[in-house]
Amino acid sequence: MKERLLTRAEVFSDKEFNRRLTKLTLPIALQQLMLATVAAADAIMLGRSSQNEMSSVSLATQIQFVQNMFLFAVVSAVTVLAAQYRGRGNDKAVNDIFCIGLRLNFAVSVLFFVGCVFFPRPLMLIFTDVDALVDSGVQYLRIAGWSYLLTGISQCYLCIYKIIGRQNHAAAISSATVIINIVLNAVFIFGLLGLPVMGVRGAALATLISRVVELGWCLILSVLPGFMRPAARGLVTRNRVLSHDFWKCLLPLLGASLMWGIGFTAYSAFMGHLGEDAAAANSVAAVVRDLVCCMCNGLATGGGIIVGAELGKGELERGKLYGRRMGVIAFLCGGVSALLMLAFTPGLVAIVKLTPQARHYLLLMMLVLAVYMIGRAVNTIIINGIFSAGGDTAFDAYSLAVTMWGLAVPLAALGTFVFHWHPVAVYALTCLDEVGKIPWVMLHFRRYKWVKDLTKEIY
Repeated sequence: MKERLLTRAEVFSDKEFNRRLTKLTLPIALQQLMLATVAAADAIMLGRSSQNEMSSVSLATQIQFVQNMFLFAVVSAVTVLAAQYRGRGNDKAVNDIFCIGLRLNFAVSVLFFVGCVFFPRPLMLIFTDVDALVDSGVQYLRIAGWSYLLTGISQCYLCIYKIIGRQNHAAAISSATVIINIVLNAVFIFGLLGLPVMGVRGAALATLISRVVELGWCLILSVLPGFMRPAARGLVTRNRVLSHDFWKCLLPLLGASLMWGIGFTAYSAFMGHLGEDAAAANSVAAVVRDLVCCMCNGLATGGGIIVGAELGKGELERGKLYGRRMGVIAFLCGGVSALLMLAFTPGLVAIVKLTPQARHYLLLMMLVLAVYMIGRAVNTIIINGIFSAGGDTAFDAYSLAVTMWGLAVPLAALGTFVFHWHPVAVYALTCLDEVGKIPWVMLHFRRYKWVKDLTKEIY
């Protein structure tokens, strides 16, 4: 029998659910917004200095974007399992899961640190063959690469703070370090307070200092009552049952993250090969996209924690109901995100310092993004939030293999290197995957394979 749709009252009348969702989502969304604000500040400040400097940093940070795909997969696996064990009241298991995440993220961070600090030029040549952009990007990576050594550790701490109900502290850490980053950006990029003008090197140095502050703050909080610090035994030994379950969650998440991350990196490379104006317009559009995505990212994480906690308690029907509510909220968030994208467009096009051709590209890209945001919000909340909450982590990889790598990437590559289509046409192809997979996502959602209790009696 076909399942009926939820009424408006069934979606919004549960005050306890609304309170929990708001309490989790707003700090997480704020944290995401503050992180995206750093990229926006880099783009605006460097854009006021030089279009090429802005473009080069945008391309250089694609390397960190790929690193973040590894870190995101690990943190997502920590969230999936820790949320359910937290719902069950097993904090010892939560700590062991925390330690697994720390070990893996540190290993990933070391690899990217070595690549960016010691081999920056080969990495930049992946994204562009314009000498000016390569040289500027190399300067950025040699300094910013040191910050990549710290990011994975702090992300694990911030993740576990959300799980144990300390999301306000996680948001405070991110917000404060972002403010530090932005202030230092201005000081170092433009040479304020008597310092020399550093340009891209200043943006990199500001990033490094803010990451040091972020990790230091996390470590200090971890020793206070009510917080969580990794147990020494968990860092040097492993629980076989938890490790098995962790890798079972992680591998599909890692596959999906890499497919999505490398796909997005390929998109940036396509824009880089379509000329400086296309690369500059894409850089600005990407910053705005990330800013608008903050709320759907917050809803995905907050909703996933709530649904996962109910499933971990064994309350499968309640978890299913909460998931259905989040599905409705996902579409509402998509509509609001599309409207915000349209609202931002006139002011953005007027403010950013671009060539007339790049400004024209940006205007058209923003219109494309308005449609894209509907799919992005729906898929982020349902796939990364609801599906992952119940351990259904493989679906994302399947859908990306078909829609991104089977459709969007090949078409955009052909448009860039073979048919030499208009840059905005290629950009539209790079946005095709999110909109195209909505029907598939909703069909899978209604099968409810994601309604699972992943916890076990392990101690």
